[in-house]
Amino acid sequence: MRALISVYYKEGLIDFVNQLRALGCEFVASGGTSAVLAENGIAHQSVEDLTGAAEMLDGRVKTLHPIIHGAILADLDKPSHLQDLASRSIVPFDLVICNLYPFFERPSIETIDVGGPTMIRAAAKNHAHVAVVVDPSDYSDVVREIKQSGKVSDEKKKELALKAFQLTARYDSAIANWLSQTGSDGILPERLVLTLEKAASLRYGENPHQLGARYRQAGITTWWDDAKLLSGMELSYLNIFDADAAWRLLAEFEAGPAVAIVKHANPCGFAYGETIEDAYQRAFESDPISAFGGIVAVNRKVDISLANKILANPKADVIIAPSYDSDALDAMSKKRKNTRLIAAPAPEQSGLSVRSVGSGFLVQDSDNFKVAPRDYRVVSDKQLPSERALDVEIAWKLCARTNSNAIVIANDSMAVGVGAGQQNRLDSARIAVEKAGERVVGSVAASDAFFPFRDGLDVLADAGVGVVISPGGSVRDQEVIDAANEKGIVLIFTGERHFRH
Repeated sequence: MRALISVYYKEGLIDFVNQLRALGCEFVASGGTSAVLAENGIAHQSVEDLTGAAEMLDGRVKTLHPIIHGAILADLDKPSHLQDLASRSIVPFDLVICNLYPFFERPSIETIDVGGPTMIRAAAKNHAHVAVVVDPSDYSDVVREIKQSGKVSDEKKKELALKAFQLTARYDSAIANWLSQTGSDGILPERLVLTLEKAASLRYGENPHQLGARYRQAGITTWWDDAKLLSGMELSYLNIFDADAAWRLLAEFEAGPAVAIVKHANPCGFAYGETIEDAYQRAFESDPISAFGGIVAVNRKVDISLANKILANPKADVIIAPSYDSDALDAMSKKRKNTRLIAAPAPEQSGLSVRSVGSGFLVQDSDNFKVAPRDYRVVSDKQLPSERALDVEIAWKLCARTNSNAIVIANDSMAVGVGAGQQNRLDSARIAVEKAGERVVGSVAASDAFFPFRDGLDVLADAGVGVVISPGGSVRDQEVIDAANEKGIVLIFTGERHFRH
């Protein structure tokens, strides 16, 4: 048995090679792999000695040679291939052990591997005769099969070939997407290569009769990959969907201790507080009914004081925080065994948004806030009091992350009324006002898109809202401005819509 070895990641390699050596395997190794084998006293032939051609171009060319690829690609069932090998004194390889330069971790021109993918694809193509090993987790299976039968089974070779092509597909897609992002024209690429790898299997999808899993784009780590489920039931499809919305929403608020509560991907509670305990209680009081079974996101460590406050209220399905004190974790895990407690890093910046439409896809860049508060225009006669600026920020940011049509009302650094997902803006305004109750007086209301008629603004103003922020842009803007002046409230136009479907 003869093996070609060319690996960047060398974890587990020496033990694997020693086990193969004990089974009578001979080795050919390239570059750095050859040096590691030599350091460990493992006899082998270098690629340079085999081909008679020294590495060149700073190592860019070393395995791209007919002696190497002839030994990988030969179909040993074809007499003509055997004749070609014999005429050139080429001995075929039974194993190709190879992994790739670290482009996923460090994207650059110099980490784009050429020789590695070429060897891997050649061996995978010829898997009837060659076992290609690209994943160290397969080392033990390969050794076990060789010990049992003196060779790698056809079934295993096909399985390894599939894994090899999946690796090169992920690798190439990562390179293609990286190159497509290096331009500055702001245009979505003509061809978007999405290669997804399963990160976690889920119990089911949105409903029990649907399959579900969490995938990530190959080579790209998400905050979920570093999050830790410290207690509670396994995360479900909707847990992940809603928790992601909550954690990303909370990351947009940095003025102090803050808590967001999300239900069905929509905020139902949010508040800043003097302490994190105060912020939690105020966020819960935004909408206590909707908070039941929701996602609680906290931007400070959960200590025993906060834990006791959370335990005093109806249960949440998920709690996300940067960390937990041990006594808080112990108390919550004992009293709320089914509540998922997650310690999470900051969410990564959102990339492209991809949504399926039948067998096709809609793609857009992320909905970031491109218009800064300094560019907002007060279009009413009455000007914005400086002390209302924080409530304006809260209402506007929450509204942008609420399903359209959306109206969000904030007062005293907390959300007090959310009207989400209605087919008309008037109903959203009525729902938000009803939820706010007496807290609507003197509040700030945000609308994710313009008011097509003045009736929505009238509902807010008549209930006691003092400031309204919206994108503007309607043919009836003047009618809405006149209504604001008539009611004596502040009206702000941002010039930026934030629909969310």
